[in-house]
Amino acid sequence: MEVVKIVMLGMTGVCLGLLLKETKPEYAVYISLAVGVFIFSYMTEKIAYLFSSILKLREYLPLEEKYLTVLLKMIGVTYLAQFSSGICKDAGYSSIAGQIEIFAKLYIMVLSIPVLLALMEAIHSFLA
Repeated sequence: MEVVKIVMLGMTGVCLGLLLKETKPEYAVYISLAVGVFIFSYMTEKIAYLFSSILKLREYLPLEEKYLTVLLKMIGVTYLAQFSSGICKDAGYSSIAGQIEIFAKLYIMVLSIPVLLALMEAIHSFLA
């Protein structure tokens, strides 16, 4: 039922934004930002639960901590980039939103390089 609350909050924000866009368009962006911050703050509780669950999972599986750290960083970068890109698009700055998305994709690629190198080393050790 939590999803219904978030959907209703989002739809209320959209309706308020549409109403204000005709009379006070500058306030529509603030409404969008406020609703986005509320949803994001609510989402942080779920992300904290996800992190604690992944840490418990680490107790059962023999995973190296650096790979788990990389995975958590990728998840965080994805959420933050999507959130900020959406805010920029709502404000009418699509070019900045696109640049944020491109940077986030490049950053995720940079974060994944150590994992890719470890995979290549494992394949090389099997073949040698």
